Amino acid sequence: EAWKMTKGTTSQGSRLKKNHIACLRCGKISFHKQKKRCAACAYPKATIRKYGWSEKALRRKRMGTGRMRHVKLVHRRFKNGFREGTVPKAIKERKAKKQIE
Repeated sequence: EAWKMTKGTTSQGSRLKKNHIACLRCGKISFHKQKKRCAACAYPKATIRKYGWSEKALRRKRMGTGRMRHVKLVHRRFKNGFREGTVPKAIKERKAKKQIE
């Protein structure tokens, strides 16, 4: 009875092994080394893992939580009516002044 199995300090040494490592796509420590599958985003699967039963998780991952490199540009172009091949007003005025002089 002097020595017995415990759930405390003595058993914590066996918890050193790592099953999950950083995922290449989402960056979370959720990529299972043996299964080769991310528990958070399902990488290497093409579609990102998302479920309706976890509303908060959807909010964390949805558009607007990252850099939005492309969407920012599209939004700016949308505000201007997707115009292309035009010259800004200020430059037109400068050219007009040069022609007068």
